[in-house]
Amino acid sequence: MSATTSTKPEFPWWLAAAAALALAAALAIASSDLYAEVFATVAKGIGITIFVTAVAFALASALGLGIALMALSGSQWLRQIARFYVEIIRGVPILVLLFWIAFAGAPAFVAAWNALTAPLQGAGLMGELLVRDVSLLWRAIMALTIGYSAFISEVFRAGIQSVEKGQIEAAKALGLTRAQRFRLIVFPQAIRMILPPLGNDFVAMVKDSSLVSVLGVADITQMGKVYAAGSFRFFETYSIVAYIYLILTIGLSLALRGLEQRLRRQHQE
Repeated sequence: MSATTSTKPEFPWWLAAAAALALAAALAIASSDLYAEVFATVAKGIGITIFVTAVAFALASALGLGIALMALSGSQWLRQIARFYVEIIRGVPILVLLFWIAFAGAPAFVAAWNALTAPLQGAGLMGELLVRDVSLLWRAIMALTIGYSAFISEVFRAGIQSVEKGQIEAAKALGLTRAQRFRLIVFPQAIRMILPPLGNDFVAMVKDSSLVSVLGVADITQMGKVYAAGSFRFFETYSIVAYIYLILTIGLSLALRGLEQRLRRQHQE
């Protein structure tokens, strides 16, 4: 007797359970002065967390796409440079990269910038750039950008390579340029393969953005650390921190899943 599988979509019981827990937590926060105070303090870092994640992810996606195109280039040198970049950056933990960019990379950049602009500075057309002029916020953003660009480049590369070569050959026969083939043929098809892992990287960056707290950037985690250190309310504080991150990540995951299903339906139509 063969088993039959139903095509009816399953009810998302996990989401119902998560929503129930989120509602219970919200009621607990609203009914407790302590939890409400912790939430109000920690929530001040939500804007910084969203800003760091959004900017770093946009920059990492642009850089990752460039690295992916280099990896697929007809030039052996460009391919080798792209592979070197990806393997080296992927081998360094994000936290180590964060410290290196903040305390070694930023001073090196400032020194290089001042060396390049020395004639302009001597002529009084621009001032000398100091290390303190590069904020810790932007150092953290650059570290996340560089760290995630290596992973995102592999996502783009795999998605682009998934497009059938026959369609590319047909586009060549129609006289489309390389840029036109990529914009009109390759990328619209590759995006369906790219979106799910790219969304996973975005959600992962939301969580990894908490690492910027080690530089004193006032994100959600840093605000929680400051409050817990002053009040010794570690359980309550980090419960609220975890709650906020879960709301952000689950909400983003659902939005990305909805976008993915929409693209799949458009493709089927």
